Amino acid sequence: MIDLKLLQKDFDTVKEKLETKGVSQEILSELKKRYEELKKAKSEYESLQALQNSLSKQFGIYKKEGKDINELKQKVDENKKKIAKALENQREKQEALENLAMGIPNIPDDDVPVGEDENDNVEIKKVLTPREFDFKPKEHWELAEQNGWIDFARGVKLAHSRFSVAYDMGARLERALINFMLDFNRKRGYTEVSVPQLVNERALYGTGQLPKFKDDLYRVENDDLYLIPTAEVPLTNLFQDEILKAEDLPVKMTGYTACFRKEAGAAGRDTRGIIRQHQFHKVELVCITKPEESDAVFEDMIKTASDILTALELPHRLVTLCTGDLGFSAAKTVDIEVWLPGQNCYREISSVSNTRDFQARRAKIRYKNGKKNELVHTLNGSALAVGRTMVAIMENFQQEDGSITIPKALQPYM
Repeated sequence: MIDLKLLQKDFDTVKEKLETKGVSQEILSELKKRYEELKKAKSEYESLQALQNSLSKQFGIYKKEGKDINELKQKVDENKKKIAKALENQREKQEALENLAMGIPNIPDDDVPVGEDENDNVEIKKVLTPREFDFKPKEHWELAEQNGWIDFARGVKLAHSRFSVAYDMGARLERALINFMLDFNRKRGYTEVSVPQLVNERALYGTGQLPKFKDDLYRVENDDLYLIPTAEVPLTNLFQDEILKAEDLPVKMTGYTACFRKEAGAAGRDTRGIIRQHQFHKVELVCITKPEESDAVFEDMIKTASDILTALELPHRLVTLCTGDLGFSAAKTVDIEVWLPGQNCYREISSVSNTRDFQARRAKIRYKNGKKNELVHTLNGSALAVGRTMVAIMENFQQEDGSITIPKALQPYM
């Protein structure tokens, strides 16, 4: 959740930045209105409380002077009723403001390029040179079917569209990639964590998936639980409502999970193959850190994800997302896009985001800074999306006859 005190202090600047993320003028005006209503309600409550304190002091004076206290007692009793109503009004205004604020995205960092969509993203650099083919490279879904690695028809039979079944070497490659990525991240200082793949509503509110992305989530109705869209949700919420020790930061974690997304906003996109599935595998990085260290941690996470691709000999590039393409919770994001020769373009394989204190404020994750409890910064990123890494290996390591070689780094895992 955005810092509501910052909103009060510098509304115009916050408004300007949020507009670059597509927040409408109407919502921002409503946000300001609700903040002013809360401010007024707090002022009324504080005035009544001050009056109550003043009246209470008069009791002692009256008794000392032998005055009648009946009239004063009546005033105190009447003021108590007003205080109770004012407190309830303040609670209602606070709840109304927070409910609206829960749907407001994070404020982008100052150095995030302003733009409308992915066309305005800014390339940082390219890593490795794409291979030159002396034949027309096939797309991954052709190679998967030819080699018997993935069965799309049976995935549909078992569930519905955008589900698939990995077979034989395809299943083994998937498992090898998961183990390789986890080992790689662990060697870089990230602690491996295995988490539930079902979470409650509170966890999804904590990281920002709810309420905005409710239509993209799979819900287990009878248990009021949700299948996770990413391991970011359980990994970050491990520290929900906790106050961490400063000396224990940063907390650096990696975890593998299946991920589940309805892809409600992606109708008609990537309908062939496994680029966009309802169920997919991903290895995630999540870090919880002090605010002054979050930029350095952010760079370390980007390098870790990029170095995995380099170890797998996969050409890729780093791209800074513009304001219009930033995710809901992100203050800044760097996408890593892998080269796919079958599609003749770069495609996203990882997004590394710094959410600053946005998620920490929602999930109430703090750390002890001297005598004060302050909000941590949380960061997350894929390292990597397993299915898309399989796609990249199939397309980049294909041979003219359709066979596929395995990168050297993965051979010990196969």
